[in-house]
Amino acid sequence: MRTVLLVRHAMPSVDPTTDPSTWPLSDEGRAAAADLCARLPGDAVLVASDEVKAWQTLEPAGVVRRDARLGEVVRDEPFGGDFRARRRAYIEGADHSEGEPRKLVAQRFSAVVADALSGVGTPVLGTHGMALTVWLTSGGALADPGGFWGALPFPALIEVNLTEGGARLATEPC
Repeated sequence: MRTVLLVRHAMPSVDPTTDPSTWPLSDEGRAAAADLCARLPGDAVLVASDEVKAWQTLEPAGVVRRDARLGEVVRDEPFGGDFRARRRAYIEGADHSEGEPRKLVAQRFSAVVADALSGVGTPVLGTHGMALTVWLTSGGALADPGGFWGALPFPALIEVNLTEGGARLATEPC
């Protein structure tokens, strides 16, 4: 079985006055990241989005290579307000004129997965909830993308079985 592990970043320290890509993990997020990293396999090959919260989530497990293609969906949205409803609508199929098309998100994400699979070890990809959900949906792994995304914790470890298809939240060591 060929497996890829996806990690949704831990909870950042939110600052509405700065770009979310620069948000570091909160103290709670750092503790949760350390707990999650203790569950990763010994042969983990760590690759993460170049957004601070993503690579900091995997850092307790070792050296993390950064790859911008694992970044969150590019979008222009106001801080606060109905952001969760707007994000869920996007996940469920509504492209927003001011955002990155889902097809492009899936393509860039697939390219990282292909690169990661060309090496030795278990790929562990640190990323973001919307991006990973779009990729999983593009491959047919999710029946209810909005429900899946809405239930993702901070952080989350998702085991993707590329041989048989399907994805599951991993609650035990991988």
